[in-house]
Amino acid sequence: MDNPLDIEIQDMNGKNTTLRKLGGDSAHTWVVVNVASACGFTRQYAGLQELSVRDGVTVVGFPCNQFGAQEPGSHEEICEFTESKFGVDFPLMAKVDVKGVGATPLFENLSKVQDAGGYEGEIRWNFAKFVIDSHGSVTRYSSRDEPEDLL
Repeated sequence: MDNPLDIEIQDMNGKNTTLRKLGGDSAHTWVVVNVASACGFTRQYAGLQELSVRDGVTVVGFPCNQFGAQEPGSHEEICEFTESKFGVDFPLMAKVDVKGVGATPLFENLSKVQDAGGYEGEIRWNFAKFVIDSHGSVTRYSSRDEPEDLL
């Protein structure tokens, strides 16, 4: 399995970057999450924002419209909504597919990790969360796991 910190991803402007670059020299923990603005779990943006201000933690959101079409907006609309409603200032990447034939390489990689219940495979719903340490070790959490319980 490739180190997920070094897999290329696209930012909101279509430029390639990596989780490691987004975290810079100060990050030792990354929280990766597929997000949606019209989901029952959307309230988790507040907890994710709280995590994002901890020292050494980089939260990165990946908008995805694959589950119930719950992220239909443009990048600008998504950013406006999350900032005004939840004060989100952590990076939101380009909208992606997290499962199926169009899944991004990062989420293909993360999907190979088992969660605490033994599930391994495609992302099941919005707000699946992955905590990655500086060595690339991944811990997988479900949508039901609250952000404040991750670290």
